[in-house]
Amino acid sequence: MPKQQMFLERKGYRMRRLMDAVRLVPILGLGLWMVPLLWSHPDEPGGSVSISSALTYLFGVWFVLIGVVLVLWAKTRFIASETMAQTSDDAGD
Repeated sequence: MPKQQMFLERKGYRMRRLMDAVRLVPILGLGLWMVPLLWSHPDEPGGSVSISSALTYLFGVWFVLIGVVLVLWAKTRFIASETMAQTSDDAGD
């Protein structure tokens, strides 16, 4: 009976984890966008949060999520190009 590998190849493992991170970004974004709902309302005693600060927060979260996605995209593109280069080198041998 042939021995099975216990571990995945490092590049394949990293690519899968990066894709998992890409899939979690919308869930993270949804959670962060729900935070203003937890802020106190003007009807409650103790103050309120202005709409301008809430909108600033929402757009800030939006820009941060765009940055996170760009970084993840660049990393997956780099790993995919390395994998393609390695595959073409192996085919040439």
